[in-house]
Amino acid sequence: MLEQIRKIAMKIKQLEVQGARNVAIAAIKALESLAKETKAKNKEEFLNEVLKAKEILFSSRETEPLMRNAVRWIISQLEKSDYEKVQKLAEIVSSSSQSFLKNLEDSREKIAKIGAKRIRDNSVIFTHCHSSTVTYLLKKAKQEGKSFEVICTETRPVFQGRITVKEMLELGVETTLIVDSAARFFMNQADLVIVGADAITSEGNVINKIGTSMVALVAQEARTPFYVASELLKFDPETMYGDYEKIEERYPEEVWENPPEKLTIRNPAFDVIRRGFIHGIICELGIFSPHSITEVMHRVYPWIFE
Repeated sequence: MLEQIRKIAMKIKQLEVQGARNVAIAAIKALESLAKETKAKNKEEFLNEVLKAKEILFSSRETEPLMRNAVRWIISQLEKSDYEKVQKLAEIVSSSSQSFLKNLEDSREKIAKIGAKRIRDNSVIFTHCHSSTVTYLLKKAKQEGKSFEVICTETRPVFQGRITVKEMLELGVETTLIVDSAARFFMNQADLVIVGADAITSEGNVINKIGTSMVALVAQEARTPFYVASELLKFDPETMYGDYEKIEERYPEEVWENPPEKLTIRNPAFDVIRRGFIHGIICELGIFSPHSITEVMHRVYPWIFE
């Protein structure tokens, strides 16, 4: 029964499913499928299956707190339930999954509406990598009739910036693609930077695609406001208790397919943007200082700390 879970986990690991939101959605749907097709005879067997699925999904990527929080939410609803029949438990998986997905969709709408207000006519927006939350925000600004340009890094070594570029061109937004190392050269042309997030720590630091901290450093030096657009559920509760957010290192072949022998290639997928570089986190509740993010999480999503 876990074969479908393993397939989804492998797709996540191999970047066939990209973006924190898409990874979370894929994991949720995999759990729904598991619940529908389970052969478990009682609650204990069913919970064991779901917990095994959790382990498989969690091991697919090291830096995916949104997916982990989605899975945690579904399991918490199962564990709170008094139902013993597997059919009823499967219904809880379905209902809690739909509830989480609706919350994600509502959050994206709210983030876009709030963030679009920061974009003024004839402004230039600098972004890095691809974030569906950021591109949806820019789409909202375009729908509101605002005229703006986008500068986007290609985002080596897997070139996710090209996804952003294609989406912007489809919207009719004037877009410039640059190599990552040209960020400083173009930063003075930008009015603000908006990037996504893969994780938010208890200290208010943000983990995002490798190179984002370089962009943040360049933005600070150029005095260009730097914003992170993110759902609050990308908060990683494990960082509350001393754990560092793990930085995934990917295959050397992504950097150089046939390198010289004895060459060491390092390929970290993410880096850390310190909270001091961030003007604000644009989330579903508004724009907050990264310093206050843990307080906000305790108020809005207390279950995440259980």
